[in-house]
Amino acid sequence: MLKVGVIGIGKLGSIHLRIYKEIKGISEIYIADTNKNHLEPHQNLSNYQDYKRLKGKVDLVSIATPTFSHYEIASFFLKNKIPVLVEKPLTQTLREAEKLLKLSHENKTLLFVGHVERYNSAYLAVKKFIKDPLFIECHRLNPYPNRSLDISVVLDLMIHDLDIILGLLKDKVKKVQAEGVKVLSSSVDIANARITFNNGCVANITSSRISAKRERKIRIFMQNCYISLDYATQSVEIYKKIKNKITKKCLTINKEEPLKKEILEFINLVKKKSFDISYAEKAKNALKIACKIEKIIQRPL
Repeated sequence: MLKVGVIGIGKLGSIHLRIYKEIKGISEIYIADTNKNHLEPHQNLSNYQDYKRLKGKVDLVSIATPTFSHYEIASFFLKNKIPVLVEKPLTQTLREAEKLLKLSHENKTLLFVGHVERYNSAYLAVKKFIKDPLFIECHRLNPYPNRSLDISVVLDLMIHDLDIILGLLKDKVKKVQAEGVKVLSSSVDIANARITFNNGCVANITSSRISAKRERKIRIFMQNCYISLDYATQSVEIYKKIKNKITKKCLTINKEEPLKKEILEFINLVKKKSFDISYAEKAKNALKIACKIEKIIQRPL
């Protein structure tokens, strides 16, 4: 039986909490949040305003706090050899990410990063069909969130697509171009990036948090084949050219909650006493490109 800590009981942290309550093998859940209003609805659980009070009480933690606090909180638990699941982005800077990876390695303690689209049932079903992409197009559009405004749309939304694209393409990035603007907040609200890889594949990524509609799609173009994946509906359409005819196939997807699958994998690794660094390495690589995109956008004309 495992004892779990959830730090940050905002919108996403509340979902982590609900999922942990649904999972068998969790004996106790502790929560921490500096905001008393977030703790108020959960008086039946042991709750604290200081996350450090969870030391000695928990076997693993989920961190769903604002990005600027990820490094400080994750560092504390890694130093105390408590496995960590930290929501994306891993940290606010690449330097902080590298320090966390070093702490994970030195303390032989798991650092797991919440890139939830990796666990989307539609993506998992279609991965085996994706070979040698020629062009990738992503659209991730959200209405104005009134949350996560401490970071730009690049770190908030686009990083999901960067993580998936880097997982699909093993080639190195050759060139990055980007543009973005601030519209409703003090950081970039809409951004477009064009990434060229050494093998010639180009990824065009658009992310917005000022859209009237919500959209999360990736379109992958290969030789004589086009795949359209909708993360939100967990649906996949595959178009193929066969003898000068275009055929369409809709995959049958066994839809599951991606975040629950992610948390179950984290728990499974904890039970195995694994400190597999690859999860954090992939998250760091996505952060590296995201930071580069931000730097290009902020560069004066």
